[in-house]
Amino acid sequence: MNFDLDPEHELVRSTVREFAEQRIAPVAEELDRESRFPYELVAELAQLGLMGMTIPEEYGGAGADTVSYAIAVEELTRVDSSVAITMAAHHSLGTLPIYNYGSEEQKREWLPELASGAKLAAFGLTEPDAGSDAGSTRTRAELRDGRWLINGSKIFITNAGTDLTACVTITARTGDDEISNIIVPNGTPGYEISKPMKKLGWRASDTRELSFDDVGVPEANLLGPRGNGFQQFLEILDGGRISVAAMGVGLAQGAYDLASAYAQERAQFGRPISKFQAVQFKLADMATELEAGRNMVYKAAWLKDQGRDFALAAAQAKLYTGELSNRVVNWALQIHGGYGYMDEYAISRFYRDQKILEIGEGTNEVQRIVIARHLGL
Repeated sequence: MNFDLDPEHELVRSTVREFAEQRIAPVAEELDRESRFPYELVAELAQLGLMGMTIPEEYGGAGADTVSYAIAVEELTRVDSSVAITMAAHHSLGTLPIYNYGSEEQKREWLPELASGAKLAAFGLTEPDAGSDAGSTRTRAELRDGRWLINGSKIFITNAGTDLTACVTITARTGDDEISNIIVPNGTPGYEISKPMKKLGWRASDTRELSFDDVGVPEANLLGPRGNGFQQFLEILDGGRISVAAMGVGLAQGAYDLASAYAQERAQFGRPISKFQAVQFKLADMATELEAGRNMVYKAAWLKDQGRDFALAAAQAKLYTGELSNRVVNWALQIHGGYGYMDEYAISRFYRDQKILEIGEGTNEVQRIVIARHLGL
């Protein structure tokens, strides 16, 4: 067994870390405070080839493997979660469904701009009354005269309403016991996008509610075979869990870095608080859990790259790193004491950004259901 990363992976880490520290870190607090979408940073991420990392070069992507992608997501989240989720949701949820299930015509139409980062894509699954039970979706699409007529709504959708957004792929009932995925271009008549939703964390990312009132799109916008939508989104969520698991590791690593640095600078009772065993033990626990979580994420990504079944590993990694990041960021803020409760300290933003990692891409409870099924229970 060899746990060393390849030189290519190390290059991805160093490149993305340098970008995150030099370009994102100086503006992260301002973007969060103003709830401002980071258009300039997204353009730079596109120039670095990060917006379509695992999409083949022939479609405008970078042709990288999933391990490289997980490392990139981790390093972005280590500095700012809003930028990281913008990249991760666009790639895993917005672009990959078209690459995985689209016809060659659909790939040629959509992927060059999406994989290059010139445009963004979104994935509309969650509805006001269909969250964890995504199979109970109520949005309907009826085929009439060669066009899908869509009615319904979606909620908590990332990247759907930016100036760069090209389309959203939505799940819709195309029959009584049939769910399909359909590509809906932005600007289609009857497709309405709400104002940005106000959130506890991820404030610089774009989150919207979508409504569809007799929205008509060509029959050719069906993604893959009719009725395969349920299976498609389950597979997409498996891959997306690697992204969110990588975010859990990245956020925990960033929180640990902040806590370790602060503990060595902050003096009480005549010496740095890092010299007190109570603080040392917390930092030791944090570092140990980080090592475990990172290995789980990389294993899930590696399994995917090997073409092997990765669904169990992804669910386990997502569950563990979501709860790991909760523990680490809580300990990290505690080490900061009262200063950690102040907005001018980055750890307060990390604390707010963390909670969604236990909810998005399937709640902790859903992950346990997925894991139990894989265990034959």
